[in-house]
Amino acid sequence: MHLLCIDVGSGTQDILLLDTTRTVENAIQMVLPAPTVLVANQIREATFRREPIVLSGETMGGGPCTTALREHLVAGLPVYATENAARTFSDDLGRVVSWGVGLVSPDEAEAFKNGTKITTGDLDFSSLERAFAIWGVTLSPDVIGVAVLDHGAAPPGESERRFRFRYLADQFEKIDTLGAMVYLAPEVPQHFTRMQAVVRSLEGERPLILMDTGAAAVLGASLDGEGSRHHERLAINLGNSHTLAFHLDGIKVLGLFEHHTTGLSLERLETLLGNLVSGKLTNQEVWEEGGHGALVFKQRFYPH
Repeated sequence: MHLLCIDVGSGTQDILLLDTTRTVENAIQMVLPAPTVLVANQIREATFRREPIVLSGETMGGGPCTTALREHLVAGLPVYATENAARTFSDDLGRVVSWGVGLVSPDEAEAFKNGTKITTGDLDFSSLERAFAIWGVTLSPDVIGVAVLDHGAAPPGESERRFRFRYLADQFEKIDTLGAMVYLAPEVPQHFTRMQAVVRSLEGERPLILMDTGAAAVLGASLDGEGSRHHERLAINLGNSHTLAFHLDGIKVLGLFEHHTTGLSLERLETLLGNLVSGKLTNQEVWEEGGHGALVFKQRFYPH
């Protein structure tokens, strides 16, 4: 069986092609710039040329490309986008329009001539096929696994951070393991607009599994031979943009928190981890300092 695994981050996209008939050490790996970085570079090149831009394609991760878009607008240059592309910057299209972005139809974007056309999307399978083909590898996976961070489109008037943790609390009440953050393509909730875009990008041609990036890293770490020897574990994914930590008992989730990595000092991270394990950490505490939130399902108190 051939498995294609793609982790789409804010700095890089990490790609693994695993042939289960061969040793893991011989799996093909690539680390490439993240799609949001590539789109940001295209926007900045257009800004340098003083050209209008039109964005079309699928909803993708923001971050660097959102910063570049705002800089383009501040420079007084026009921006147009289809609705799916515009959701890259916010699921609230009214907010994107308020920045000065003009919404256009896919046909209008295709007919755009006086400026730079930019295609958005977290997954470009045809480009990966060409990249693998250069090295004589035919990309024909039996299963594809994709990990992205999708905050979810919050209902009007509700914070995306609040909504994300309200949803996670409901999910972990039903499934108390990391499986709560794993979806087959038909199972992806409609409010996960970024995951839905990945599903559309593959057009249902191959079996697809999707997962939250931080949770995927934690799940992988839990399969490590040394780590799995310890029933109770603290697993942390320190990403470029987000830090996600889980307190685990076997495969059961005892608690978690999610924060912005740039907002954490080593001292503060250690305090948060200690409070998570002791059961003292609250959702409000993380929220008030700009993080996403925290959930504690079972309190465990340890002597100092």
